[in-house]
This record gives sequence, structure tokens and C-alpha cells, in this order.
Amino acid sequence: MNAINSFLENEIRGAKFLWALIIILSLLSLLAVYSTSVAITKYNTDSTVFVLFRHLPYVVLGLVIAWYIGNNDYIIFNRFAPFMLLFAIALLIFTMIGGISVNSAKRWIMIPFVNITFQVSDFAKIALITYLARSIAAKQEVIKNFRAAFVPILLPVLIVCGLIAPSNFSTAALLFACSIMMLIIGRIKIKYIFILLGLGIVLFGLLVYIGQIFPEAVRVSTWVNRISDFFNPAGDNYQADQAKIAIANGEFFGVGPGKSTLRNFIPYAYADFIFAILCEEYGLFGAIVLIGIYMSLMGHCFFIVKKSPKAFGSLLTIGLGFSIVMQAIINMAVSLGLVPVTGQTLPYISMGGSSLLFTSFAFGMIISVSKHINTIQLESVSSKEEINEESNEEDSH
Repeated sequence: MNAINSFLENEIRGAKFLWALIIILSLLSLLAVYSTSVAITKYNTDSTVFVLFRHLPYVVLGLVIAWYIGNNDYIIFNRFAPFMLLFAIALLIFTMIGGISVNSAKRWIMIPFVNITFQVSDFAKIALITYLARSIAAKQEVIKNFRAAFVPILLPVLIVCGLIAPSNFSTAALLFACSIMMLIIGRIKIKYIFILLGLGIVLFGLLVYIGQIFPEAVRVSTWVNRISDFFNPAGDNYQADQAKIAIANGEFFGVGPGKSTLRNFIPYAYADFIFAILCEEYGLFGAIVLIGIYMSLMGHCFFIVKKSPKAFGSLLTIGLGFSIVMQAIINMAVSLGLVPVTGQTLPYISMGGSSLLFTSFAFGMIISVSKHINTIQLESVSSKEEINEESNEEDSH
């Protein structure tokens, strides 16, 4: 028992709140995937238990990754940020050329020898956010200068988002919005941010034009169809309609764990629409708890930003936290019928390998910053206590 207490004190100290969120999300993920696995097993001979145990290793590995990354000094990511960005760009280019196509989208590459696929954009998000945090922090003294500060930041954002957008526009748009938010917090001039927005619109228009000529290269038709269906009541809104029915069935306390009926009718219920199944099984109460978890993560990130003595730690935390929470909000909004279908998973809940692992990586980076701040605070308190003790000794003499 003492060994366990020592582990909790030494390894999770300074990040207990974040670890509580991760563990709760992990348990919810296992429950949700086990329930929605019916949607997978009805098309093959796998059992729901088999699907659960296929998901369990990713959850466990995710916790290990978060623990390992959280125990490293986050400054190391400052050093490796340029290499991470270059590697991400290389992988994105390779994916466009020789990636694995699923549902007419080249988003995945196969890892040699182990025959495991992963979505490159998941890594590219972390790489770009880390690089932006490094660049903005390093250029604070010249942050208002267009050539010295803005141009070196502008190009990576456009390159990474431009490479992601043809096959995964929603992820590119989310990452672009995250980059804008980091630039605002980093005190970049507003007129420069509007320039980036304008260039983003131009880039989007260029992709649409390319998609008209090479439909297999850019999924313009998919974008148009999803937006058209969203605004057209007579359109193909089957998934969204079934999701809203599931949410309505849940009422306040839900029908109970594993008792969802709509999981049999919603395609990809274990991924894109898992929030609707959670609402059906756990009701409005469960939805409020889940939303509260994500909002708590965002609140804790703002707390870290306020306490962090270094700009890099602040920007890294707020960028990663915003990316995770905004992805969750978009996923929930799709199930509620508030935005068109995007294909965004629910972070740390939806079934999926690379998404869960890279989200764990991001959590680990946030934990690393949090632990560093806590260490500084403890050292500060200790120093004040020593000063007070010395002062008391002098007074006694």
C-alpha cells in the first residue's frame, strides 16, 4: 500500500486532476465501445468481447504513453519541434501519394512489419501545435514584426493544413482554427491574423478548383454533399436523424448501460456517433458529465497557462487542450444535428487506435507542463518557509 501511495505521490504529483480525467474517459471508452461493438459484430463473426479486448490494449497503451510523456521535461519537445514538423510534412506527402484509401480518403499509412495503420493527421496536429508554441515563444521580442515573426509561422500552418485538407477537411479546419487561437494568445498583430485567414480562404478556393479537375485528389464532392444534406431536410441525413432519435430516447437518466437500440442502426456508432449512444444509455445526465469532463480539461489548461513561467509551456498547453476539446465539441454537435457530418471522433472515447494513442500523447505533454509548474510552486513554498525560519531564528537571537 505504501508503494502505491509513493507511486501516486511521485509520478502523478502535480497532475492528479488530469489523471482523474484520463481514467474516467478510459472507463467510459471501454463501456461505450463494448456497447457499440454490436454494430461491428453483426457484419462478421467477431464477438463483442473480442472487439472490446481489441480496443483494451490501445487504452492501456494510451495510459502508458501519457505516463511516460508526462514524466519527461516538456522542454524536450521544444528542441524536437522542428524535426517533428518536418517528419509530419514528409508523412503527409507520402500519404497523399502512397497512403491507404478508405472511403475514398487517403488518410492512413501502414507501419511496416506490424501491419498496423495510423492516421497521419493525428501526429501532424501535435507536430504543428508544438512547432507553433516554440516559434511564438522564441519570437516574443519581435512578435510584432511581419518578416521576422509572422512569415516563419505562417508558412508551416498553410503547408500542414493544406496537405491535410484534401482528404480530411474537418481536421484541417480544426487545426487552422487552433493555430489562429494560438497566434492571438501569442500577441501576433490582428491584421496579420486576418492576412492568414485570407490566405486560408484562398487556399481553400484553390483546393476546390483542383477538386473540380481531379476529383480523386480532393474530396470536394463529399464536402458539397454533406453541406447540402445538412441544409436540405429531404437530404440524406440518416445518420444524424438516427443520432437525434437515440439522444431523445435517453431522456434524463438513459435506458441503461448496454441497452441502446439505435446502436444497431447508426453506421459508425463506435466512432463518429458514439456520443449519441452514450446519451441514449446514460441520458442527459451522462451527457452533462461528459461535457463537464472536457470543459474541466480546458479550464485546467487555462490554469496552467496562468501559472506557467514560460511562454512555450503556456502555448503548448492551450494549443493541445483547445484541439482536444474543440474536436469533442464538434463530434457532439454532429450528433445533435448542429453542424454537418465531419467524421471527427470523440477524443479518448471513440474506438480507434492512432487517434486514442496520439490523444494520450497530447495528454502526456499537458501533464508534463502541469507537473513542472507544480514542482516550481513547491520549490517556491519551500524557499519561503526557509526564509521565514531564518528570519524567526534571527529574531529569537
